[in-house]
Amino acid sequence: MSEQKKLRIGVIGAGSIAYSAHFPVLSSFQDVEVAAVLNRTYSKAEDACRQFGLGKAVRDLDEFLDQGLDAAVLLTPKTVRKEYLIPLLEAKLDVLVEKPLASTMEECEFLADASQNSGQVVMVAFNRRYSPVFQRGMAEFKDKAPHYVLAHKCREFKEYRATLENSIHMVDMLRYILGECAEVTARARWTDPFYEDVCTAQLEFENGSLALIGASREAGQWYERVEMFGENKTVIVESPDRLTIVRPEYEEVRNSTPLHKGWSNYLDAIGFRACDRHFIDCCRTREKPLTSAEDALKTMQLMNRILQSAGLPDMTKEWGHEE
Repeated sequence: MSEQKKLRIGVIGAGSIAYSAHFPVLSSFQDVEVAAVLNRTYSKAEDACRQFGLGKAVRDLDEFLDQGLDAAVLLTPKTVRKEYLIPLLEAKLDVLVEKPLASTMEECEFLADASQNSGQVVMVAFNRRYSPVFQRGMAEFKDKAPHYVLAHKCREFKEYRATLENSIHMVDMLRYILGECAEVTARARWTDPFYEDVCTAQLEFENGSLALIGASREAGQWYERVEMFGENKTVIVESPDRLTIVRPEYEEVRNSTPLHKGWSNYLDAIGFRACDRHFIDCCRTREKPLTSAEDALKTMQLMNRILQSAGLPDMTKEWGHEE
C-alpha cells in the first residue's frame, strides 16, 4: 500500500491563537505539511517557522498562493477575513477559519454564501464542539435532547466585546445540543457597552427546550460549565476535563487526568486537536464539516439576536472600538 500523500497547508496569521493552538497541533499531524506561513509582520512568520519546524515564511498573499497548497488556515483578525478568504476560495483551497467568521453580519452572510458556492471545504473553528468532555456529556442525550440547559462562560476580567468574543462558544454549543432557537430574551449591565460587566439570556428552542446562558466578567477565574437536564438525569460538563452524571440511584464523576487517557493536555481537552483533525479529514473525504461556514452563520445570527436583545453593540456594522 502506498504511503498517504501529505496535505500541504498554509497558515495566514501568526498571533497568539496560532502559537497556543494551531501551530503545535498542525505540526504534530504526520499526514500534514505546514508549507507556508504568512503574517503582516514578516519576522513573526519567520519566527514561527523556526520554532515549530514549519516550511517557508512568505511575504504576501501572491507568494502564499504560489506554494502549491491544498488548504489554508486563516487566523487573521476578524475584521479582514474577506480580504483573505475570497482569494483563497478563488484559488480552490479548502479553508479553516478561526471563529468568528467575520466582524459584521453582512460580511458573515457574504462569506457563508461564497463558501457554499465555492465547492471548497470551509470550516469555522468552534473548537468546544470537539472537546472530549463536551462530546461525552452530549452523548448522554443521544436519543433525546435535554429539555433544559444552563451554560456559563465567565472570566476574571473585562475585555472588549466579551459576550461576542467568548460567550459565542456557549451560544454555538447550545445550537449543537438543542438545534435552532425560536425566542431570545437577554439582559446586560455595563458602564461602557463595549466592556460589559455581565450578560444573561433566556432562549427557547424550536424543539421546545429552554436554555439559560450567563457570562460574568468579575468571576475571579475563567469558568466554563454546561448543565443539561432531562430524561431523569443531570449531566454537568466542567471544562476542560470534568464530567458529572447524576441519576436517581447514583452519581458518577469522570476526571480526564493524565491517568485517564491523557486528556488533561490543553490542546486535546479544549478541543483544538480534534477540531483541526476534523478539518484535515474533511479535506480528504470532501465531507461537509460539522462547523461549516453555513452552520457558523447560524451561530452568528443567534449571537447577534442576543446582543440586540441585551442592548449591547450588535454586528450590523464595523465595531466602534479598537481591541
